[in-house]
Amino acid sequence: VQLQASGGGLVEAGGSLRLSCTNSKSIDSYNAMGWYRQAPGKSREMVALIDRGGRPNYAGSVKGRFAISRDSAKNMVDLQMNSLEPEDTAVYYCSAILIGKQIWGQGTQVTVSS
Repeated sequence: VQLQASGGGLVEAGGSLRLSCTNSKSIDSYNAMGWYRQAPGKSREMVALIDRGGRPNYAGSVKGRFAISRDSAKNMVDLQMNSLEPEDTAVYYCSAILIGKQIWGQGTQVTVSS
């Protein structure tokens, strides 16, 4: 498995979780790394991306609550999720992005109870 995600779980609304993704290859070889999510009955959507230069990009629904970070030395990308809402409940996927190619990791479940 190239992308290994961890850190999901069950949390109450208002709580926090931190997701981690470890890439078996150098994350610097990709244009960007990111997190996506898919809720039941919905399409997969982008949550946060971080490019090779460390510039983040967030979905409007998570801006100000989530923070993405990268550690090139560890080939890791983390997603700090604060002020979680029930609407954040989904399977979260780590992704490595090249122009014309996107690699997916296995998902990790995040459940936020009201």
